[in-house]
Amino acid sequence: MSENPNGEPIEILLAEDNPGDVKLTEKALEKGNVLNNLHVVTDGVEALQFLRRENEYDDKPRPDLLLLDLNMPRKGGREVLDDVKSDPELRRIPVVVLTSSEAEEDIVASYDLHANAYLTKPVNFDGFIDTINRIEDFWLTVVKRPPK
Repeated sequence: MSENPNGEPIEILLAEDNPGDVKLTEKALEKGNVLNNLHVVTDGVEALQFLRRENEYDDKPRPDLLLLDLNMPRKGGREVLDDVKSDPELRRIPVVVLTSSEAEEDIVASYDLHANAYLTKPVNFDGFIDTINRIEDFWLTVVKRPPK
């Protein structure tokens, strides 16, 4: 299994409110080739608290990658993306929008807000697992990420 250059697992934050998609993501990452710690939050407010290490997240690690759903309660993915990419402390964290929306306006808005990638969740099990595996292969083994 691959890991960070410092020998530590890759830290992934999944901001997703659908329990089924969380389970599928967990299964795909467990089967993958990269040693990782998956952290899950279920809304945009929690995502920002985690990223900023606020409240109950004050001892959590800074993620190497954020997988972000657009449609979440309390604070939507677009708002989270805007906040992350506007914050000098967070903007270098790669953000992959992973959502069910195929709407052109969501795709354009996400890239306008500096998303690093936009992927639509496949509706079938095998397609979803394949998408997560491709994210893992590219973002966690091929891409050189900035230091934390």
